[in-house]
Amino acid sequence: MARPAKPVKPDYNAFWRQLALIVLVALIALSFIKTTLDKQAAPVKDITFSEFQALVVNGEIEKVKIDTVDSSVTATLKNQQKVHTHIVLYSEFIPLLESKGVNIAITSPNANWLASLFGTVILPFALFACLWFFIFRQAQGANNQAMSFGKSKAREWSKDGKKPTSFKDIAGADEAIEELREVVDFLKNPKKYLDIGAKIPRGVLLMGPPGCGKTLLARAIAGEAGVAFFHISGSDFVEMFVGVGASRVRDLFYQAKRAQPAIIFVDEIDAVGRHRGAGLGGGHDEREQTLNQLLVEMDGFDDKASVIVIAATNRPDVLDPALLRPGRFDRQVVLDRPDVKGRAQILKIHTARVKLDKNIDLEVLAKRTPGFTGADLANLVNEGALLAARRDKKQAEMADLEAAVDRVIAGPEKKSKVMSKEEKEIIAYHEVGHALVARNIPGADPVHKISILPRGMALGYTLQLPLEDKYLVSRQKMLEEITILLGGRAAEALKFQEITTGAANDLERATKIAHQMVCQYGMSSLGNRTFGRSQENVFLGRDFVQHDRDFSENTANNIDKEINLFIAGAYKRAQAILQKNKNIMEKLAAELIKKEVLESKALDEFLQSK
Repeated sequence: MARPAKPVKPDYNAFWRQLALIVLVALIALSFIKTTLDKQAAPVKDITFSEFQALVVNGEIEKVKIDTVDSSVTATLKNQQKVHTHIVLYSEFIPLLESKGVNIAITSPNANWLASLFGTVILPFALFACLWFFIFRQAQGANNQAMSFGKSKAREWSKDGKKPTSFKDIAGADEAIEELREVVDFLKNPKKYLDIGAKIPRGVLLMGPPGCGKTLLARAIAGEAGVAFFHISGSDFVEMFVGVGASRVRDLFYQAKRAQPAIIFVDEIDAVGRHRGAGLGGGHDEREQTLNQLLVEMDGFDDKASVIVIAATNRPDVLDPALLRPGRFDRQVVLDRPDVKGRAQILKIHTARVKLDKNIDLEVLAKRTPGFTGADLANLVNEGALLAARRDKKQAEMADLEAAVDRVIAGPEKKSKVMSKEEKEIIAYHEVGHALVARNIPGADPVHKISILPRGMALGYTLQLPLEDKYLVSRQKMLEEITILLGGRAAEALKFQEITTGAANDLERATKIAHQMVCQYGMSSLGNRTFGRSQENVFLGRDFVQHDRDFSENTANNIDKEINLFIAGAYKRAQAILQKNKNIMEKLAAELIKKEVLESKALDEFLQSK
């Protein structure tokens, strides 16, 4: 039976603390005002009763205030000076004052008592009580904070009046949604699964590169399931104090079991779930204790708990094997970069809240963005909307979104960067070299745009876009890619008999492809084997003890020869293509210098006319 998430309870303790603080401040202000007013009043001089009687007889007193409680009188002289004395009331005292024209006021005992009580008892007591309450509550709060250090930092999801995320808000991940839809259905309708003897899956691991929608998918699960949903980051478990992480894991699962059926979502689980015994940085026993507790909670002795753990990571290869086995993470769902169809669906979702021109074709944009993740596409749409607003448009047009694609791929345009005529010419020939080599290689990806406007770190760029998504790359295709990369360097050498540093990135990418062909894919004369270990970032201590080279020095020399052979052959092919089309290269370079940017349509028209 699905149940809604618990409503957030108001913090009454915080209300009373604030109320006590307000009352305390008010009482202190009242005491300060009373003291100030008393100081500002005229000073009162104490005199003897005989002196007071002499002042009465001489007619120097204007008015008196008699206090019958303590038999005292405060008199105001005609020169406005005040005097105070204790008196003995006798029958002729009042007639004497009246005969001298003195204004007489007698204080009521009840009023005097109340004023005295407020000033001497009530106000000091109230100040003390409020001060004690405030300090005590603060100390109690600090104590509770210290005692709750081992409590879980997981936040329980609640709708809070907002429209929840659902599977309809996600595109380009149909297989992953189907896997998780079954988990959600189990939590909503467990009976039909239990009746047939099926067990609830303990955990689901979402894997994939950054920006592919792992966290968004978890939010959709929270919106679809309608059960208690706790979300926490892996780094929230580990602290500098020993035992805190394991305590937080216990508390998290205790909360989830108390609210079951429930889902726990752990984002970036590799922060706490890395391989044990790695020894990197001297070891981290606290992290391993936390992982051990997580393993116990996920597959302990309680088989009746309806708690599912969903975790997300970019690095499943560094996770501990015990965490990945069935019984803990029973399902491992891979979220990859979307294909062209998925990209079109994602663009449709993100453009729903943006005012678009009716001529915008999302299918074209999807074809222009191979390799983009969902986050990249969301950024693209936002950049296009920002660009349209910057140009004072009422709605985003196709040109704005295409400019946003260039911005995301190559970086922002640098109009302030001024280049000399010679440098501009070199860059133009360099980019034309790439384009012409690509156009003269059968089956190469079409050239979509050539530009000599600086963007990001590039002084110019040639953009090729594949006609369809590809999942396998042939040996010939990789050689052709190296040839296209070296076309810029070959054009510089052919035109200027000199080479520049502009081909640095091209050479780096060409060398990497050639190295992969030899050492990873077995595409050289050295045979069908791999050489060395993949050069990844060191995440585990065991990576240090494994050798990068598992081959002899002689084999290393042969690897270098094969790589050089691939690169040299590709460079000769690029030179031959450009030499054959030298006249077209020079005319196309002149056209590019003139227009600075050539789209695919303009490029085709220019080449057909020549």
